[in-house]
Amino acid sequence: MDVLSDVITVARTGRARSAYVRWHAPWGQQFAAVPGSAGFQVILEGSCWLRPPHGAPLRLETGDVLFLPHGSGHTLADHPARVVTTPACTPEDPELPESYTSDRVDGLGQAGPVTAVLCGAYQLDPSRTHPLLLTLPDRIHLPADPSRHPELNAAVQLLAPEVDNPRLGVGATVPALLDTLLMYILRIWLGEQPIHGSAAGWATALKDPAMSAALHAIHQDPAASWTVAKLAAEAGLSRSAFARRFSELIGQPPLGYLTWWRMTTAARLLRATEAPLRSIAAEVGYTSEFAFANAFKRTHRVPPGAYRRAS
Repeated sequence: MDVLSDVITVARTGRARSAYVRWHAPWGQQFAAVPGSAGFQVILEGSCWLRPPHGAPLRLETGDVLFLPHGSGHTLADHPARVVTTPACTPEDPELPESYTSDRVDGLGQAGPVTAVLCGAYQLDPSRTHPLLLTLPDRIHLPADPSRHPELNAAVQLLAPEVDNPRLGVGATVPALLDTLLMYILRIWLGEQPIHGSAAGWATALKDPAMSAALHAIHQDPAASWTVAKLAAEAGLSRSAFARRFSELIGQPPLGYLTWWRMTTAARLLRATEAPLRSIAAEVGYTSEFAFANAFKRTHRVPPGAYRRAS
């Protein structure tokens, strides 16, 4: 697994929930904030306006992708000044299901122009949220542009007929395409970030050969007996230069990030598997189950056994 794949795998719980919605103008729909989730809107047909809680309205065209990594509330409407009187759309159950679910909804309005949108959401585990995700803005808008984002456009083109006209196998194809869409969104956004800004640290680190090599080594084998010197050798830098640059970009020292990643991996294994504690301890680099339990409790505030039972 590479770093970006790991970031998504450990934070997400269950699989995506989605809905294919067609609105006939005039229409407007509020989407309530859903903390602990990441949502997206893909404009499959027509156009609409995004009205965020703060700031100017934004026009969305066919093929545009809107990603809301922190589950922010917002409104979509056929006109930027549309008065919305309908209740906010809120998931019936805040816990997204383990299996893929989808709905098809004919929305509000009469006989005006049609806007079709694929709405979706992922449930995230706040205790396992990777710091990279915390650097993301409240919304990421990727306009439809095959020349700049051919892979994103291709994913949208594949998704559209699957959700518009579900057929045999849709329960397998759509989740895979949604995962692909999410990966493309993050890859494109990180790749387009300047070297300065709130997300510059992680964006720069993943594009920097030295930092990327060290991060890949940690994620590929968290159980290895890593030291700052060994990670510096992976990065091809001196120990002091590596430690300084890693801390500047990642926001914590190399061994601090290593411990955090080990405990995050352990938390996922405790919830997703029935492996005994000694096996999980060994998988994240601890030869002593007692030492592992102490380290886990320092990070998650509860012993690993209690964490597993609570899940």
